Amino acid sequence: MERLAIQQLVEWKNKKDRKPLVLNGARQVGKTWLLREFARREYKKEAYVVCRKNDVVRQIFSQDFNVERILRALRALTSVDITPRDTLIILDEVQDVPEAIESLKYFCEEAPEYHIAVAGSMLGISIHEGVSYPVGKVDELDVFPMSFEEFLLAKGENEACKLLLEKDFATTNLVHEKYVDLLRQYYYVGGMPEVVKEYVETGALKNVRNKQTAILHGYERDFSKHAPKEQLERIRMVWKSIPSQLFKENKKFIYGALRKGARANDFEIAIQWLVDSGLVYRVSRCTKIALPLGIYEDFSSFKLYIVDVGLLGAVVKTEPVQVLVNNNVFTEYKGGMTEQYILQQMKSHGVEPIFYHKTDDSRLELDFVIQQETAALPIEVKAETNVRANSLTVLLKNTPELRAVRFSMLPYKEQDQMTNIPLYAV
Repeated sequence: MERLAIQQLVEWKNKKDRKPLVLNGARQVGKTWLLREFARREYKKEAYVVCRKNDVVRQIFSQDFNVERILRALRALTSVDITPRDTLIILDEVQDVPEAIESLKYFCEEAPEYHIAVAGSMLGISIHEGVSYPVGKVDELDVFPMSFEEFLLAKGENEACKLLLEKDFATTNLVHEKYVDLLRQYYYVGGMPEVVKEYVETGALKNVRNKQTAILHGYERDFSKHAPKEQLERIRMVWKSIPSQLFKENKKFIYGALRKGARANDFEIAIQWLVDSGLVYRVSRCTKIALPLGIYEDFSSFKLYIVDVGLLGAVVKTEPVQVLVNNNVFTEYKGGMTEQYILQQMKSHGVEPIFYHKTDDSRLELDFVIQQETAALPIEVKAETNVRANSLTVLLKNTPELRAVRFSMLPYKEQDQMTNIPLYAV
């Protein structure tokens, strides 16, 4: 499979001020595969080390931070002659050996000529008692589930992907229905690499759902392993509530939906833990559509999404016919599946920051607002072809200097203050 993040790794390799690399991302998004494929393509040698339950690795990094000694030990362990610039050292499942994370500071300061990258669970990399995270001494790259474009490449739809990347809307409009069908498939399968691989190789929808369910069960096991015991039950409550909160008309997260009388103080640690794990995305409200958006953030009002649209469907047990044949996926769920997909696409393309907007009197609400160069960009999300959008119409009428984007199932079309972009071309 082709991952667009490979190019970002190549750019890291060629940086003059390159530092050790930390790959961030939820479990199962493909961090290990990315690093090993990158090593295969771009380096003569790969020194791959699995840290999980590896006492030898723990001994190597727990003695001291003498880089020369560590390199000698890694050469002996991997049977690879690790040399500067032509060898990629990969430390996988690094959260099990926190001293290895701390050692990156010394690789940066004392041996910058060596190329070293680490990957592991976000649940374990950042926080370890008695261990210092090497702030300012590492480069970081966020890895997300496969985007719709990467899904197309995995299916062999290279030309379809190329048209989207080149923004050749005159041609994509001619084959609009084909793209809609491909998007339906992506809604069901999602972007978890193992699931995409199963779908591409077998096309078996039951196998796809089994893979998704296994990933979800793995996440819940991680809760028990990594979460603070006093927060475990609250984390599970938040996690299980996200689909129902996302599929209601007002998608703002409501604490009272978790249990009667629940307050922010009861669940804010649990929510932040899920966000830090990479399993949940938090989109805050901005009170004003003006730059910089961050100064208008309302921390008390937010929406929560999970890491992948396919997993979201697995949680609520969508049937294949609902997604692949009927229009249910577009017309039901109150647009929640579509918003999840839009957010996922923006995340995979590095869009930050992302907010939603709602006025205090609730008369005006926009699904997303982002910063695009020197302007704020309001985004309206429509799950189908019915695009009546009173909020967006009112906003543009009152602020003629604004331009907006509407994502819908309509083909590409430029209008006075607004561009309609089909959902498959996000």
